[in-house]
Amino acid sequence: MRRRKHQRVLGFVFAVMIMLAGCSGGGGGTADPGNSTEPEASEETPAAEVQTELVMGRGGDSVALDPSIVTDGESLKITQQIFDTLLGYKPGTTEVEGELAESWEVSTDGLKYVFNLRPNIKFHDGTEFNAEAVVFNFTRWNDPDSEFKFEGDSFDYYDSMFGPEGSRIIKEVKAVDNLTVEFTLNNPQAPFLQNIAMPSFGMASPAAIQEKKENFKSEPVGTGPFVFKEWKRNDSITLEKNAEYWKEGLPKLERVIVRSIPDNTARFNALQNGEIDLMEDLSPDHLTTLESNSELQKIERPPFNVAYLGFNFNNEPFNDPKVRIALSHAVNKQGIIDAFFSGQAVPAVNPMPPTLWGYNDEIQDYEYDLEKAKQLLAEAGYPDGLPGEYTFYAMPVPRPYMPDGRKVAEVIQADFEQIGVKVNIESPEWATYLDDLQAGEKEDIFMLGWTGDNGDPDNFIYTLLDKDAIPSNNYTYYSSDELHTILVEAQQETDQTKREELYKQAQVIIKEDAPWVPLVHTTPLLAATANLKGLVLAPTGNESYESIYFE
Repeated sequence: MRRRKHQRVLGFVFAVMIMLAGCSGGGGGTADPGNSTEPEASEETPAAEVQTELVMGRGGDSVALDPSIVTDGESLKITQQIFDTLLGYKPGTTEVEGELAESWEVSTDGLKYVFNLRPNIKFHDGTEFNAEAVVFNFTRWNDPDSEFKFEGDSFDYYDSMFGPEGSRIIKEVKAVDNLTVEFTLNNPQAPFLQNIAMPSFGMASPAAIQEKKENFKSEPVGTGPFVFKEWKRNDSITLEKNAEYWKEGLPKLERVIVRSIPDNTARFNALQNGEIDLMEDLSPDHLTTLESNSELQKIERPPFNVAYLGFNFNNEPFNDPKVRIALSHAVNKQGIIDAFFSGQAVPAVNPMPPTLWGYNDEIQDYEYDLEKAKQLLAEAGYPDGLPGEYTFYAMPVPRPYMPDGRKVAEVIQADFEQIGVKVNIESPEWATYLDDLQAGEKEDIFMLGWTGDNGDPDNFIYTLLDKDAIPSNNYTYYSSDELHTILVEAQQETDQTKREELYKQAQVIIKEDAPWVPLVHTTPLLAATANLKGLVLAPTGNESYESIYFE
């Protein structure tokens, strides 16, 4: 445990002791200049030691460290440091740029993509990154019977972005030569390059997967700026500098330690005490204290998310749209924002943020009206409210779009009770929480959210609410053929204006079917020591630490 403030105090005391010793002569007379023990002017004072280790605090642990089998941000923020993708996003944006592929060409019909790979890149285990490695990774994700799809694994992001088995977007991936890869698609996909750049499609060492097998998920090997060293479950993950990283002069840090500190106050106290250098998911309750501390800095992530309340269509009566709309009227979004977000959020109306192109700003929200909610329940056949008790899953960890899921759930629980709907809040451990949502059995209502991955509306609406995304990211099990038709058309349409109109139509359908209660869009807050520099936050929530340094 590091206490930098205490170290500074001790250094000051030590300096004063040296000064006093020099001023207190034993004989009481004038010292002989010829016998002076003071250093000569030519001697250099040692330079201050530069800090090269970053300790970052976050709210929860990772689920796994193979980016292809996870969907949670706590896992992907670590894999972002270990793996590179073929394409990436320019820092601070969702604009695509070359990463492991330095250039690419697209056929006029949109069905072929040729990627030219950077030469002389090695995985952390010393094996070569080349075209065959790309083919290995994509074949692994595409083939449901792959020997490298281990027990309990599912490639949910691959299925969400490139279609489920039987309707894949990607038809073939082949190595043209050692540094050239050709992708052939079954159908054009407008956001294909945006999708390829997502951290879920980080290039893993084929040799490491073949050797480690199911252990690869906890012993990852990529080509990224940092090399995995150690994972202490529910405590910390340690990464060390990749001395052979292909970006010249990067990373600037020698070591990164990512600590899991679930309690918001404990995490903020660790920052104030000098135990960590950077923290995520700052509670709005701590904003005033942060801003009054000159040794700390506030960092705002661009708003690019949504928090939502989801209904499980597998369980009655939540498969009834009248019930879902009634409950939508019983959620006081502005009251939740006023109580828990300190002005760092706005009410959500649609399943995508208003900062994203294609947002439909003509849709009106279901207003907070408990009497209206009671009336709609009565019309649905429940004049006395819903019978029985229902399970409400509230997030056990803070997320960028929800600083305290349990407290927000308690407010919603109280309003539901006023309209005759009794829910019991449960918050299982994070990995279990996600597993349960995917199974779609235990919970009736649940709280979750999403930070956009790639700057395309497809990544919100198709990924979270299309029937193809059941059960990977569509945890409601909501299925609409009408919505599916529109979303597939939008994927294949290359005209941006037409795509915008299609996504606006999709939002109208979603509003009427009400599979969610969109809650808020937030401006996520991070905090750091004042001398931390070089951090460029990504709207997607997955930025590299390669450029961080300490002043």
